[in-house]
Amino acid sequence: MRIFDPHIHMTSRTTDDYRAMYDAGVRALVEPSFWLGQPRTSPASFLDYFDSLLGWEPFRAAQHGIAHHCALALNPKEANDPRCTPVLDVLPRHLAKDGVVAVGEIGYDSMTPAEDIALAAQLQLAADHGLPALVHTPHRDKLTGLRRTIDVVRESALAPDRVLLDHLNETTVKEAADSGAWLGFSVYPDTKMDEARTVAILQEYGTGRVLVNSAADWGRSDPLKTRAVADAMLAAGFTDDDVDQVLWRNPVAFYGLSGRLHLDVPTPPDLHEGNSVRRGGE
Repeated sequence: MRIFDPHIHMTSRTTDDYRAMYDAGVRALVEPSFWLGQPRTSPASFLDYFDSLLGWEPFRAAQHGIAHHCALALNPKEANDPRCTPVLDVLPRHLAKDGVVAVGEIGYDSMTPAEDIALAAQLQLAADHGLPALVHTPHRDKLTGLRRTIDVVRESALAPDRVLLDHLNETTVKEAADSGAWLGFSVYPDTKMDEARTVAILQEYGTGRVLVNSAADWGRSDPLKTRAVADAMLAAGFTDDDVDQVLWRNPVAFYGLSGRLHLDVPTPPDLHEGNSVRRGGE
């Protein structure tokens, strides 16, 4: 079984997670930009973070046989902080780099005017750079947030079929599907979706344009939830081909819209910026 996790925050995860993911079948992933839990205080901290997603994390992933790509953006939560918003002025030069396969996460957190501005601006950046967009739908008042998101997408230069609407659930899936966008489901131990609910949605809506992710980060989350969904699909009567479509071919198709997806894992160099990851050795 081959698995592509289309949304996971490996900056927050350990080397043991990379090992366990590989053993579970994960061979590729996309790491979107997100809020680190501690507020950033300037655009410079974003730029260091972007550099880590373009260098350090691909180095770590390659040591464990996993192809790492990223999506870059000003995330919705920090779009409300005027100390952070100037990063939008320097983001374009990072979006031009190899390894960036989408603009994201963008979207809504609290549905403020500042978030409106950041979302519209970054959808335009995605269109300008020929990239798809990974859109975070809000955790609160989800249906209102989804509808507002769809309206902004329709007003943008980016076609809906180049947009992934993520963190969907039973209340938002129908309108998201009707919009023409790709559908993303984050599977968590306690919150968001679980395996059984995800399988039920697949049974109702089918396996086309659906991406399943772990969205694992610094909170209570599980980087092996993609494999758990795959096993639950098989137990529910889905075929191996169905599983391959949802867990591999769909994310390959969506992020392949960037023209930058490279699934061959490069041989990592011995060092990255002087760091081998090894401890206690030469």
